[in-house]
This record gives sequence, structure tokens and C-alpha cells, in this order.
Amino acid sequence: MADLPALPAGLSVAPITPADVADAAALLAVAETADDTGEHWNAEDLTEWWVNDLVDLQRDSLAVRSADGTLVAWATVLALPTFRDAFRVELEARVHPAWRGRGVGRALLAWQLARGQEVHEERHPGSPAVLAVAAPTTMPGLEGLLRRAGLQQERWYFSMERPLTEPVEVPVVEGIDLVPFAWERDEEVRQAHNASFTEHHGSAERDATTWRTLFTGQRAFRPDLSVLAVADGAVVGYALGYVYEADSLATGYDEVHLGQIGVLPAIRGRGVASAVIAAVLRAAAHDGCRRAGLEVDSANVTGAVGVYERLGFRTARTRASWSRVLPAAVHG
Repeated sequence: MADLPALPAGLSVAPITPADVADAAALLAVAETADDTGEHWNAEDLTEWWVNDLVDLQRDSLAVRSADGTLVAWATVLALPTFRDAFRVELEARVHPAWRGRGVGRALLAWQLARGQEVHEERHPGSPAVLAVAAPTTMPGLEGLLRRAGLQQERWYFSMERPLTEPVEVPVVEGIDLVPFAWERDEEVRQAHNASFTEHHGSAERDATTWRTLFTGQRAFRPDLSVLAVADGAVVGYALGYVYEADSLATGYDEVHLGQIGVLPAIRGRGVASAVIAAVLRAAAHDGCRRAGLEVDSANVTGAVGVYERLGFRTARTRASWSRVLPAAVHG
């Protein structure tokens, strides 16, 4: 087990527990005023993200507290069970703005990198691994920390938005029916998702547990704001909508987030993606949402950025994925 980090005097460290999520959400709310990531999390969101069968908080997380018990930082090392090319380990952390510049972030990152290497060795030593950190461009201090630790910029991602103040026209695609998401099709949508992302950077097939824990099982998931494209009775495309309570409280309005969008490779080029997205936008506007948002890999192999721009989305924020690549173990 990776050694606990050496921290400034007066700070203590222990694994995150479910009892810490309220304090962690409060820390994120304070940090957001400085970091401007555009993301908002409440305690229920963090509970869904951390307290489940996919995460071992006892081994893969740290909570840092001051002498009076105040949470001043947290860090996690999270790896989903499935992958295609390289085993991906996501390193996430946040330090309270008042405690930055004292070495807390540097100590936590060192622990994360060591623990991430251990997770690789424990779970998939025969495959290469990527230890990855997402760094919004609004957090230059984090970028500097990652650069000094020897991580490399791997990829750029865009957070795109568009208002829902004007009527949305849904194009007709010959041979395609647009229907609302239905729970009896949940497994079929999961399989369509896996088939749609075989060529995407860093993608992985989602097993049933991961799919329902992190996607359609989330509180924010809105089946009524999710649309399926069906051809000859089978799902060939989809756009799944989410509305996050914490975002609504922070901004004062509802935003539909298109969390998963996909079209089977054999169906691409016919306008199916534009149709399902437009159908979600129309449903969301009718439901009272004032804005729509999504995340996209800037180098998406399907040309998704152009599709979204033609639908009225514009880049609001950018983040870089920084990584350290770990080779597969050599067995002699």
C-alpha cells in the first residue's frame, strides 16, 4: 500500500468515508469560486460517485483535515473495471483555496501516482496503464503541478453549451424512428453504446454494473429527456439527458446535460446524431430547461465537434487530460 503523504504540521490524513461527502461537497463549492470549472456537486452526487461497488474508498482515497477537524483537501484514485487498449486510472483531488501553496496538493499527487501504479500492478499488470488527471484551463496552478510532476498533456476536451430559447427543429431521417428512452431497452442501449465507441480514445466497454451505477442509474438521469433512434426495431443511436440539482441551484435554472451520445458505425453519415440530439433539445426546452451542455473530445474520430457546432453549441470551457503512461509488466 502506498505510503501516506507527508503533510504540513497540524494536518491529519485518513481514507474518505461516506460521512465525509457533505464536507467534500462544501469544499468543492468554495473551490469553485476560485476555479470556475463550471461543475457543481452536492453530497448526494458524491455519494453516487464514491459509495458504490466500483470504488474502494478505504484503499483508494484520502481526506485531509486540519487540527480543528475542517476538511482541507481530498484525493481519489479511481479505475473502472473494463478497458480496451490501456487500463485507465483517474486521479482526482481538490485542495481548499485557503490551503493552496503549502505543499498539500504536491503531497497528494505523489500519493496518487504511487497508489495508481499499485492499482495497475494489482489489477492488470499485463496491460499498459494510463494515470490521468483532468485539468481545466481555469486552474493554471494545477497545470503547473502536473507539469512539475512529469505528466504530459494527452488530450483536450471541450465543454460546449447552447441556449434553449428558440424553437428546435428535429430533422427527419428516412428509416429512423425517434422514440423516448424506455427502461425495457436499457440493456440494448448499453450494448449500442459499447458498439458505438470502439474507435474512441480511452473508451471501454461498459459492463452492466458500471452502466447502471454511473449512467442510467444516476439520480440526475432523465429518461423523459433521453431519445433513442430505432431502425427495424433495433436501437441504432441514442442521446441520454441529465439534469443535475446542484447545477440548477448554483445557476438558478435547469440545464440538460447530454451525457452519452452515440450512433452505430454502420448508420453514421445519415444525420442520426443530429436528429436524436435535436429531439432531446426540443424535449428539454419544453420541460423548462434554459440551456443544454455536453462534453466532447476535441479530436473525436467521428467529427462530433462539427456536428455539435452545427446544432448551435459553442465551447464554453476547455480542459486538458494530463497523463503518465505505465508499461505492461515484462515476464521473463
